[in-house]
Amino acid sequence: MGKSLASWTRPWRRLILKSTMEWIDGKGFREAVSELVRLAACELPTDVETALREAQAAEAPGSSAELTLSLFLKNIAMAKERQAPVCQDTGLPIFFISHPEGVSRRLLTRVCQDAVVWATTKQYLRHNAVDSVTGKNSGNNIGEGFPAFYFTEWDDPAVEMALILKGGGSENVSCQYSIPYAPLDAGRDLEGVRRVVVDAVRRAEGKGCPPGILGVCIGGDRSGGYAESKHQLLRRLEDVNPDPVLAELEGRILTDANRLGIGPLGLGGKTTLLGVKIGKLHRVPASFFVTISYMCWENRRRSIRIEQDGTWRITG
Repeated sequence: MGKSLASWTRPWRRLILKSTMEWIDGKGFREAVSELVRLAACELPTDVETALREAQAAEAPGSSAELTLSLFLKNIAMAKERQAPVCQDTGLPIFFISHPEGVSRRLLTRVCQDAVVWATTKQYLRHNAVDSVTGKNSGNNIGEGFPAFYFTEWDDPAVEMALILKGGGSENVSCQYSIPYAPLDAGRDLEGVRRVVVDAVRRAEGKGCPPGILGVCIGGDRSGGYAESKHQLLRRLEDVNPDPVLAELEGRILTDANRLGIGPLGLGGKTTLLGVKIGKLHRVPASFFVTISYMCWENRRRSIRIEQDGTWRITG
């Protein structure tokens, strides 16, 4: 009796998986991930710095808002020069990883955890992982659900990683609404979405370290909404939503929020938000959630592409 197809392909599959494991666990791959963490902590993306400069130019000369934004820009320059964290609260590392078939997610997790431990040892990251029952800090930024990981399998042979360092202040003012929402007369439509999102900005005031960036998800369930809203924070500030309806809504919310006068650090001014990024998920008929992930002005997000030959490049 001839061998089955599975028995013929199994040895080849083992070879492919072994090669993939060696690639992921190799020195070059690990160095790339460590560089991703360091860069996210110490150097803001160029689009964020550009937006802050434009915001400073738009504020009244000599105003609190203009002075605050100038100090932000000085802080960015000093952090880059000294290779020090941009903010003392280095936040929760959140990894979004796209990988080809056959890559071990457990191994990817371990490599990322090792990079986080290394960055903590080098003081690029503060000790932030606290046991919610005992109150004990792990001391190395590793704990249950810490860092956080979101995986996607794709057909591309490379691995791409995006990392967000999500600070506690901005996370505290992130929120979720279930509409209809009677206090704002917000119905189950885009006008209702606009009302609750602007309300979230108003409620945050200066506590989220504005000017902020909003990642918004319309729909989904409660947990999925938060994941997608954080994923929206990976978008560049100058991009345009491919959905024209959502693109228009992003612009309206940005304009409305900046009319609130909250300004940098809540001290007043024209710039309360730098950007609004909206995604959507399907939902069950009984639920309509609007989820807002607030990111502070230090939009610490970076991304990297790692090829199978070990070469890599920063992509964002």
